[in-house]
Amino acid sequence: MRQLFYLLLILSTPLFSQEIALVKYSGGGDWYANPTSLPNLIKYCNANINTKIKTKPATVEPGSPDLFSYPYVHLTGHGNVVFNDAEVSNLKNYLLAGGFLHIDDNYGMDQYIKKEIKKIFPNNDLVEIPANHAIFQKPYSFPAGLPKIHEHDGKRPQAFGLFIENKLVLLYTYECDLGDGWEDPEVNNDPTAIREKALKMGANIISYIFNN
Repeated sequence: MRQLFYLLLILSTPLFSQEIALVKYSGGGDWYANPTSLPNLIKYCNANINTKIKTKPATVEPGSPDLFSYPYVHLTGHGNVVFNDAEVSNLKNYLLAGGFLHIDDNYGMDQYIKKEIKKIFPNNDLVEIPANHAIFQKPYSFPAGLPKIHEHDGKRPQAFGLFIENKLVLLYTYECDLGDGWEDPEVNNDPTAIREKALKMGANIISYIFNN
């Protein structure tokens, strides 16, 4: 019954207005990193894949009922992340009700965020998403899977996911820094081709959420 309640809640909110949000979490990490990234991704998607997302992303706390207003929420940063019990419960209900959480490690978050993900679904493990998954296929093709945007330690980029009944509900992008590639060109001085690759991968994520 509780899952049905949250499904009805998420369907009765402005979810279909295609508004997305940045997660403001606790723990001391810089949740506000990459301030131009989501606005640029929205602009790119609206121009190239026919979405109608509100141009200014919202900000939402993980324990807020407003979480259910957004089909996609984005969490990023470089440091510590902590979810309390109420936030864990709210995030779990949000994901079970059809929401989608994208966590983009901005380098330095990995050791913290994995513990918090485990709190949400303790009986489900993050699994690496194969390159043939739909999220890498359309509208833009990434035959090798998640692209590399920033080098950092030189490790290969990896996309991990949590699947509930074969549905991807949480995406964790690691050693990639998609959000840095979405930022204004002068922020990281990324070549145009790298920024385009990051934005196309972001468009694939948004397309996957809105069409599945």
